This record gives sequence, structure tokens and C-alpha cells, in this order.
Amino acid sequence: MITIRKLSGRVRKAVLLLHILSAAVWLGIDLALGILVAVSLSTEDTATAATAIQSIDIFAIWPMFGASAVCMISGVVLGLGSKYGLVKYWWVAIKLFMNIGMPLLIAFALRPGVNEAAEIGKRMMAGDPTAVIPSGLMHPVVVAPTLLLFAYILSVFKPWGRIRKAAQPAKNHELVGV
Repeated sequence: MITIRKLSGRVRKAVLLLHILSAAVWLGIDLALGILVAVSLSTEDTATAATAIQSIDIFAIWPMFGASAVCMISGVVLGLGSKYGLVKYWWVAIKLFMNIGMPLLIAFALRPGVNEAAEIGKRMMAGDPTAVIPSGLMHPVVVAPTLLLFAYILSVFKPWGRIRKAAQPAKNHELVGV
């Protein structure tokens, strides 16, 4: 089992601030991604749609992945260096699971879709009438911010308690009537 010294007050606050800021950056990038996808799908102007969809490829994937990595690393440090641990409490374990899963989705599911959409945007800009932005891009921009907001709620309300109850000392049973 990995044990780490408890973080001092100043270090804990610095890591907590880094954790909160990286989560805020991650949510901000997700929201900007949502705005660009919504603009690209809702505008009648082909140049605007093409520019919006190409812009996603420029900033969304690697900055979002970086913010998620910083968020995960700082969260692990906080978990290991505090009373909450990584898998002592349900809310921490669920956040850890989400913070491992979401960057994997960014790298392996969102990135190929964004690359494909950027190519469609280039074709649209070149005047290709068959280039159509896939409506499926709307799913990640709804799901990801929802999951991040859920993680924020877990951090504030800390629901569901411990995963396992602390061990109780064994009672001394005497044999009666033998």
C-alpha cells in the first residue's frame, strides 16, 4: 500500500488551488468547444461554420487533455496526502474514475472526431457542397461539462460516506453455560 505523509497546510492549499484552477480551465475549454460546435451547426454562413469547426482542432484537444492531466495528478496528490485517500470515500473514488476515463475519451474518441470535423471545415472553406458537419459533435459538448459539473458537486457535498466502514475492535466473547 502506498503511504504518503500528510500535506502541510500551505502545500495542501497550493495543490488544492492547482486542482481547482485546472478543473476550471478544463470546464472553460469544454464550454468554448460547445459554443464553437453550436455555432458551426446553427449558422447558415458556410465560412463561419467552417472557421468555427476548424478552430476546435486548434485549441480543444491538447489544452483540454493537459488541463485534465493536471487535474488528475493534483487530485491524486490531494487524495494521497489527506484524510480522504484515493479509495476511502465514494465521492473521491468516483471522481478518480471519471478523471481517468475522461482524458482517455478525449485522446481516443474526441480527437479523431475533431480531426475529421476540421477536415470537413477545410472542405467547406474550399466550397465543397458535400462537406457537412456531423451532428454527433454535440454529444461530447453536452456530456463532458455535465460530468465536470457532477465532479464539482461531489467535491462540495462529499456524498455517500466511506467505501468500507472502519474496522471495529473485536469483542471478547466468553463461553457461557458450557
